Parts: sequence; structure tokens; C-alpha cells
Amino acid sequence: MLNRLFLSGAFFGALFFVSLAVPSERRAQAQTPPPDAAQIQIAYVNAAQERPLPISRLNIVPGDAGLRGAELAVSDNNTTGRFTKQHFTLKQYELPKAGDAGPLIERILQDGIGLILVSANAETLLALSNAAQGKPVLLFNLDAEENSLRQEDCRANIVHITPSQAMLTDALTQFLVLKQWTRWFLVTGANQTDKTYSEAIRKSAQKFGAQIVEEKLYAHTDAAARTDSGHAQVQKQMASFTQISADYDIIVVADESEIFGPYMAYRSWSPRPVAGTSGAAAMSWHPAHEQWGATQMQNRFFELAGRVMQPLDFHGWLAARAIGEAATRSASGDFAAIRDYLLGPDFGVAAFKGQKVSFRPWNQQMRQPIAIATTEMPISWSPQPGFLHQRAEVDTLGIDEPESKCELR
Repeated sequence: MLNRLFLSGAFFGALFFVSLAVPSERRAQAQTPPPDAAQIQIAYVNAAQERPLPISRLNIVPGDAGLRGAELAVSDNNTTGRFTKQHFTLKQYELPKAGDAGPLIERILQDGIGLILVSANAETLLALSNAAQGKPVLLFNLDAEENSLRQEDCRANIVHITPSQAMLTDALTQFLVLKQWTRWFLVTGANQTDKTYSEAIRKSAQKFGAQIVEEKLYAHTDAAARTDSGHAQVQKQMASFTQISADYDIIVVADESEIFGPYMAYRSWSPRPVAGTSGAAAMSWHPAHEQWGATQMQNRFFELAGRVMQPLDFHGWLAARAIGEAATRSASGDFAAIRDYLLGPDFGVAAFKGQKVSFRPWNQQMRQPIAIATTEMPISWSPQPGFLHQRAEVDTLGIDEPESKCELR
């Protein structure tokens, strides 16, 4: 869900300015390195994966999503590197669907790179991790939200930039509970990703005191079944589907594949808001986010890419910036020094979210505030006021240390 594009009408204006985009390697690596600068190389692995065609064309993920954010961060790192005598470069690698993770890891290592940003699904990420076992490699997960990657399938050589599903559903649940929308009608899609999101929603509801008063399964697995039937028919079908006897405050949809969720708003039998994977949604970044200096970040990204910044772009930027921050603070270009500082207690990096973000030592998940947003703009940020934690309120989102099943290996 985080990789979908939540856009306002500004997107269409952006199309007229695509010519402003700077070619891939020019901006990120154009700066002339200072004499005797330490060379710090970063790899970007784009692993081919199936992304279901969304209902709305506005939610199609660009092919360069993630990479453009990493390029911007490398440019930012080199601005600082002119003074710290460090120079950062970014090299892209492709992994096809049937590709073997082992040879790719060996190729990256032969190129002298150990810091690897990865846009891949959970299965491919674990394959890359297994291939890198015992080698000087640290993988940065930009895309896979599965809670299992932070629990029983956690790895010492993976750090997670993208929020987990638990972080996202906890962030949304806190907002709904704060609004006193605590009686939920949960609608779950038929695909496996929908079911895992639905399970995370149930756990978040139990955690923060919300009640699921009714559940229904949306059995269709193909968006075309609704798209081809026309708006009038969809309106009738959604009204009939949501006609239930239970009283509820909000419809919560678990539709990671975007088969039916966007059709729920304004078409339900009872006049109720929609949240979850559609409507009010939890996400790491929003194209209209402007607080805490984010406007200048958005402008710089648009100048680079010729489009607005998606969550996956933000994850690429944040991963590469975290490497830059760790290199600066450790005053080293050495892989081990950067990795140790990155995962150490003193690490923190500004992320245009009102506070520095850092990694949880128990599962190497980046702790960070989460936006609650509609298509147009953020409407709130979690953690919400009043949700307290003995260490840091941001650790109320996601898997906390006492409930962690992760054994880093």
C-alpha cells in the first residue's frame, strides 16, 4: 500500500514539467569529489515483482520509484561530503523475476559495495539475505511490509526502512480511537496480502481498544469485474454489500491489491467514513506533506524527478541519507564502521517528520512517525496524543520489544 501514489490534482500539472527531470546519474553523482575523499558506494537493487493494476491510474507506481529518492539522498550526502572529505556514489542493479540472488550478491561484492538498498518483495529480500550470509553486506528493506520479516523471519543483515504492517495499522487505529470511531465494519479482500493486513488490523484493534462489530469477505480477486460493470452498477453493488444490521462508526477495508477499496467511499449503504488501505490511510510519506521543512524536500525531488515523491521514493531517500549520516558521524568510509554506527544507540537522522528517526535494536526496524492521510493531504500524524510509552511514544507503533519474536542471526 505504501508504494501507491496518493495524489491531488497537482499531479497533472507535474506532467507538463517532466522535462525538468535530471538524468539518472547526473545529479546524484555530479559533484566533484574533494581531493583524498573516502569513496562510499551504495547499491540499489530493483527486483522485478508483480504489482496488481490498481483501480485508479493515479495509483500506478512509476518504474523509477525508490531509485529517484536514493539519488536525491546521494546528492544531499555529497553536499556534506565536500566538507567531511567523503564522496558517495550510487549504482543500480536489476534482478529479474527468475533471477538468482546469489550471483547478484557476488557481483555487487566484486564491485566493492556492501551497503545495498533493496526494492523487492519479502521472498526475494530473504533470498538476497541468505545469499549474503557471512559476507560484509547490509540490506536496506525499502518495500516489504510483512510483520514476519520483523519477527520469526528477521535477519541480522537486513534493516527495515519501510514501516511494517503493524506500524501502519497501529498508527491508523490510534487515530480512529482518538476520534472515538471505535466500532468497525471490517471488509477483507480475498488475496493473501489482504488477509495479512486484516490480521494486523485485528491485532491493532485489540491493542488499542477498538471493536470489530461485523466482518465480511469481498470474494472477487479481479478489479476488472467491477471496472467493466460501470459506475451505476458499482454504486448499487457497494450499497447492497455494505447493508448490515450492526451499528458501526467506520468501514475499515483490507484491500492491499486495490480490488474494491476505493469504491467504498460514498457508495456504502450507511453514511460512514472509510479507512484502511483506502480512504483515511496510514503511510510513511505523502506528496502533499509540507511540515517540518518537507516543502523544500518535495521541491528538490520534483526538480530531480519531474514528479512528486511517493512513499517508496522517500524510503530510498531515507536509506541513503541514513548511510550518509552514519558515515559523517563515524568519520569513516569503512563498511563495518558505518554499519556499527547505524545500528548503535547514538544514531539518528532527520526525516522531515518533526523528530529524528532511528532503528529498534530488537528487530532493526526504523522507528518513525506515520501519516494518516487522504488522497489530497495528511490529516494527522501518529503516534497520537495520549498514547504513552516508557521509552518513546513512537514505539507505540508496531512490534515493541516485549512482544518481539526476532532472534537476529
